[in-house]
Amino acid sequence: MDKNRIYIPVILLLLTLSAACIPEKPKREVTNAVMQEIYEEIKTPFKYGLVMVPPDNSLKMDCPSIFRKDGKWYMTYLMYDGRGYETWLGESDDLLHWKEKGKIMSFSDTTDWDVNQKAGYIALQDYEWGGSYAWETYDDKYWMSYFGGDSRGYEAGVLSIGMAYTEKSPVEAHEWERLPNPVLTPKDEDASWWDNSTMYKNSVIRDENRETGHDFVMFYNARGDSINPARGAERIGMAVSDDMKNWKRFGKDPVINHHTGISGDAYIQRINDLWVMFYFGAFWKDGAFNRFAVSNDLIHWKDWEGDDLIRSSEDYDNRFAHKSFVVKHDGVVYHFYCAVNEKDQRGIAVATSKDLGESDMYFVTGNNEEE
Repeated sequence: MDKNRIYIPVILLLLTLSAACIPEKPKREVTNAVMQEIYEEIKTPFKYGLVMVPPDNSLKMDCPSIFRKDGKWYMTYLMYDGRGYETWLGESDDLLHWKEKGKIMSFSDTTDWDVNQKAGYIALQDYEWGGSYAWETYDDKYWMSYFGGDSRGYEAGVLSIGMAYTEKSPVEAHEWERLPNPVLTPKDEDASWWDNSTMYKNSVIRDENRETGHDFVMFYNARGDSINPARGAERIGMAVSDDMKNWKRFGKDPVINHHTGISGDAYIQRINDLWVMFYFGAFWKDGAFNRFAVSNDLIHWKDWEGDDLIRSSEDYDNRFAHKSFVVKHDGVVYHFYCAVNEKDQRGIAVATSKDLGESDMYFVTGNNEEE
């Protein structure tokens, strides 16, 4: 008998048993010192200024999401025209100078549930800090999560969460396909006390280590309350899926909750062995501002208690400075955000970790000439 036929399986068995006996490396505790370490890594004290503005004052621009493909940068963003949100695409060579490419989710002019609102966000992006920022696929499709609704107006009516997808290139402006029905609504049987009125931004990542026991996790903010849902605060919670089409809530309580005002628009990055959630707050202290929280397991989050990452300080953002999307490239951190001035003009601005000068872009005046 060939002894190797006996020895090799035995060796493989011993190696497998040995690996199984190695204790899992404990997760790093998220201490105050760790929070300070993260803050020093992500802070962006230099405001470059506006990088995208609407062509006229009948439009408002909102909610940037940034990705990279074939050496170029792209931005999905929202445009509001009085009817509701549509989702657009922009392009840049350097993260500072952007041009419009066109719509990717438009008004439907049908009886669809999302006929008047389609606010889309990148799903399944490479979340590694300083990584590729590639928009990755699942089932040979690119995916966006979005909130939609059939009421006209600014975030009007009952809003629910849907999923959109395309098999075409995400860098070309074209209409994305959408699942026929929302995947989460405030009227679902499993809606909780905090998300039973209306729903807003959503952000989907892969849960590669199945911390939640599922393949995909969504962070979303919603308004609700156990007594008066329509007057409740906005809070951030979680949902999970294994196929990007069927979603269920994860837990009954939010993971970020300031009990009043707004906590919303979560965006997740992986910095070394920790998860960082960029999000904005509003009205639980003055104004609107960008914050962060940190987790070692995607489920339990420690809130930063120090200075805001972004807050109002300039003429172009002196009403609100909020809604983060943060990337690190070539050693520089770029913190994109929605800038709103006292005239309620709304555009996309960026702050950086290194002084890159100042933008020469301005909001337009009433006659559409630059201020």
